[in-house]
Amino acid sequence: MATAGAIVAGLFLLAALYCGTDPFNHRPMAKFPGFEVYPVELPPWSELPAARDAENRLQKAELRFVNQVQGPESITFDPLGRGPYTGVADGRILFWNGESWSDFAYTSQNRSGLCDPKPSLFSYLENEHICGRPLGLRFNKKTGDLYIADAYFGLLKVGPEGGVATPLTTEAEGVPFKFTNDLDIDEDGSIYFTDSSFNFQRRHFIQLVFTAEPSGRLLKYNSVTKETTVLLRDLQFPNGVSLSKDRSFFVFSEGNRGRLSRYWLKGDKAGTSEVFAQLPGFPDNVRTNEKGEFWVAIHCRATRLAYLLSVYPRLSEFLLKLPIPAKMQFLLRIGGRLHAIIAKYSPEGKLLELLEDQQGKVVRAASEVEEKDGKLWIGSVLMPFIAVFTLQ
Repeated sequence: MATAGAIVAGLFLLAALYCGTDPFNHRPMAKFPGFEVYPVELPPWSELPAARDAENRLQKAELRFVNQVQGPESITFDPLGRGPYTGVADGRILFWNGESWSDFAYTSQNRSGLCDPKPSLFSYLENEHICGRPLGLRFNKKTGDLYIADAYFGLLKVGPEGGVATPLTTEAEGVPFKFTNDLDIDEDGSIYFTDSSFNFQRRHFIQLVFTAEPSGRLLKYNSVTKETTVLLRDLQFPNGVSLSKDRSFFVFSEGNRGRLSRYWLKGDKAGTSEVFAQLPGFPDNVRTNEKGEFWVAIHCRATRLAYLLSVYPRLSEFLLKLPIPAKMQFLLRIGGRLHAIIAKYSPEGKLLELLEDQQGKVVRAASEVEEKDGKLWIGSVLMPFIAVFTLQ
């Protein structure tokens, strides 16, 4: 018995030593030794949206262009209805001409062999800051210019013929953008966009999710004066942006807070913001359809563990100091597997429709939903395809 006890004590000591020293740098925050986890303001768990898609209708989606597009974050169509166009993991923006994909634009002026196609999506992370990572895409319907939010190169523009994009703005108030994410264009040429963090780059997005750092900003670029203005700051992973049909406001998503907020552009509330809708999970991009409704791509449904780690940051900090790799910690937080949700909201913020793939059998992740001609085009920064769902 004494020998067995000594063995157990020895194993416990080795485990404690391993956890304390992390000799193989398995901790998710190993590269960020001074990291801090921030609390997230959330409603009580019982008040989070509980609606479900009992039929798992997203499993009826058709997967197109499998292994032809890697990480198609944003999907858009040009003013003539051609496309889709999408930005992919190697830094290119591709155009589908109805028969094949072709290179349309690039955000990096220093592309090299480092940016050549690779077998895995995650193989690009190391060189994203060189090759670029186009995220949000929007066409100016009047000029045909494509505006791009690139995670590393800021806000850019390329003409209707494509090519190397021209940078428009890369900083605000002397603080460089670190993670430019999404945008929308108003009729007067104003561009509203998000910078998800001024500390974490996109290749460290998992660490930004874990820490819930409130360093994100909501910004406006004036295409006439070339000025960039900060509209809101201290946001927790701001992401998608989409103007209302009447252009009186726009909505933007905050990942860690799991919500949409409305920023007023006109009327008595102009220049102020308010909560528009609490979401069932972690949102990405938002897009407005022809009726003025908002489609929201949601990476995964909120779990009780993720909720507890959000409201009790010290508990999250403790887990992040354990030598458990980032991927495993992420899967623990989302319930063990990827599972996409997309939701449609009215202009008043009422939930109208919810589509899910709860088992992650077909649509495992969603970054954006673009409605066109009775179909939903669903992109994902994590998947090598575009899913297309036919609306009934």
